[in-house]
Order: sequence, then structure tokens, then C-alpha cells
Amino acid sequence: MNTQVPATVSAPQTDTALAANPVLRVAPAAPAAAAAYFAASLAFHTDVSDVAAALAADGDPGFVLVDIRSTESWDQGHIPGALHLPTALIPGQAGELLDKSVPVVTYCWGPACNGATRAALALAQLGYQVKEMLGGFEYWAREGFAYETWQGTVQPVADQLTVPVDAEDCGC
Repeated sequence: MNTQVPATVSAPQTDTALAANPVLRVAPAAPAAAAAYFAASLAFHTDVSDVAAALAADGDPGFVLVDIRSTESWDQGHIPGALHLPTALIPGQAGELLDKSVPVVTYCWGPACNGATRAALALAQLGYQVKEMLGGFEYWAREGFAYETWQGTVQPVADQLTVPVDAEDCGC
């Protein structure tokens, strides 16, 4: 029995080789499954740069940006044009403040906070189309986008670890 693998075909990795590699310990999904997952992810999420570009464009961005944090957090800094609707108030106030025909984008503090996810769930359960802004307020500020406080507008310096220094965008 010939056990040699032709040069054009890679031999499958052994269980020992996979176990030694933490990246491949769980095999990647099949391409069709991966495509479905990533397409679904984009239906649920957007990012700071895309929100900033949509808000900066002339006219209606086509969504309402909702800051779901506390009043103290809102006063500390929020994205210009955002609507303040803390998660706890969604059941009682969403119907008065939001139109179900207009998509909603939620944000909270940052990637370590799941408040925007909880708010998006509450809104979806009420019948709203909703996306979560990845990175939250933290990455809005880290990417150098202006924000408002109770004292006025703040223009932060962009963190070079989150945005390119000499380019209009990251090219993602």
C-alpha cells in the first residue's frame, strides 16, 4: 500500500499537530459556513469609522445612533447627534423616541462592555431593526472623532494604535 501523498496535495495534520497549535485546535469552518457567519455578523454590527462616515455625510445617515449609558456617562462624553436612551428606559421610552422604520445603532463604553448588546436585544424584542457599534465610545474617542460633554466639544488626538497616521482611512 502506497501512503505517499502527491506533491500537489497537503497531507492532513495529525491530531498531535493540531493539539500543539492553539489556532487550529478547533478547525476553521467550511468556507460556506464562514461566509454565512461573517455576513450575519455584519448584519448585527457596525464599527466606529463607518458610523462616523455616515454621520459626516450630507443628509440623513439612515439610522438613529443611541447612547445607552447612564446620564453621568453621557455627560462625561457622547457622540454628537446621538440620542440618549439608557437601557433601563428602553421599554418605556423607545416608542416615544424612535421610529420602527428607521434602523437603530446602539453604543456603550467600549469592547469590554456588553451594554450595547443588551440594549440592542431590548430594542429588537420591541420590533426595532438594530445594530451594535463595535468599539463603543472608547474607540470613538481613540480614533480621534470629536465628542460632546456638558462643558462643550472635545477633539481628541487619534491613538496611533487604532487608526493610520497619514491616511484618510484604514482601508478595511
